[in-house]
Amino acid sequence: MPVWVICVALYGIIKGMRDIVKKKALKKNTVPEVLFFYTLIGFVFLLPDAPAAFALEPAKIGVIFIKSAVIFVAWMCSFAAIRKMPVSFYGVMDMSRVIFATILGTVFLHEAMSVNRIVGLVLVLAGLLLVNFRPGGEKEPVRKLYLFMVLTSCFMNAISEMMDKVLMGQMESGQLQFWYMFFMLLLYLGAMIATKTKIDFTIIWKNPWILLLSVLFIIGDRLLFIGNQDPESNVVVMTLIKQCSVLVTIIGGRLVFQEKQTGYKLACACVIIAGIMAALI
Repeated sequence: MPVWVICVALYGIIKGMRDIVKKKALKKNTVPEVLFFYTLIGFVFLLPDAPAAFALEPAKIGVIFIKSAVIFVAWMCSFAAIRKMPVSFYGVMDMSRVIFATILGTVFLHEAMSVNRIVGLVLVLAGLLLVNFRPGGEKEPVRKLYLFMVLTSCFMNAISEMMDKVLMGQMESGQLQFWYMFFMLLLYLGAMIATKTKIDFTIIWKNPWILLLSVLFIIGDRLLFIGNQDPESNVVVMTLIKQCSVLVTIIGGRLVFQEKQTGYKLACACVIIAGIMAALI
C-alpha cells in the first residue's frame, strides 16, 4: 500500500478524533476562543520550522495566506455547526466535501474520473441522502442554518485540499504549516477583537481539550501534507479516504455523548465507506 494512502488514512482517523474533541472543548468556551487558543498552541509547536519558512518566496507566502483565509471561513462555520448538532450527524454530513473535491479536482487539476470512482461517488451521495431523509421514525432537529454552515465548510475545505496539492509541489510541509498556522492565528485574533471576546490565557489550562485539539491538528495536518507531496496522490481519492473519520465520530458520538440513532447513521456511513473502497479499487 502506498505511503500516501497510509498517511491520509491516519489523517482520517485523527480527524474523527478531532471532531469529538472540538465538541468537548466548545462546551467550556466560545468558538473564537477555542479556535484562537488551539491555533496559538499549535503555532508554538511549529516555531522550529521558522528558519525554513522564512526562506520561502513572498509570492508563495501570499498564496498560503489565501489558503488560510479559506480555512478561516471553513472552520468558523464547522465549529459553530458542531457545537449545535450531534457529532455523529456532523461526521456524516461532513462527507459531502467528497462531492466538492471531486468537482474541483476534475475541473481544475484535470484528475481522471474512472468508472470505479464514479460508482464510489454515487454510493457516497446515496449515503448522504439516506442520513438526511430517514423514512419514518423521529428525526433529529437540526436547523437549516447549521446544515448550510456544514456545507459551506465542506466547500471551503475542498478548495483548501486542492490548494494543498498544488502548494506541496512547491514547498516543504513544515514551511506550509508554519505560515498557514501563523496567518490563522492572526485571523482568529482579528475575529476575537471584532466580537469583543476577552482574551484570557488561563483558558489554556482551564480547558485541556484545547491542548489536545492542538496536538491532533498538528499531527494530522503534517500527515496530510506529507501525503500531498507524493506525485502519485490524487485529490479526489484522498478526499474519499479521509471519510473513514465518520466511523470515529459515530462511535464517539455514541460512547462520549450518548447520541441516538447511531446504528442508522453507521449503516449510512457503511454505504459511504463502500463508495470509498470502490473508488480505491
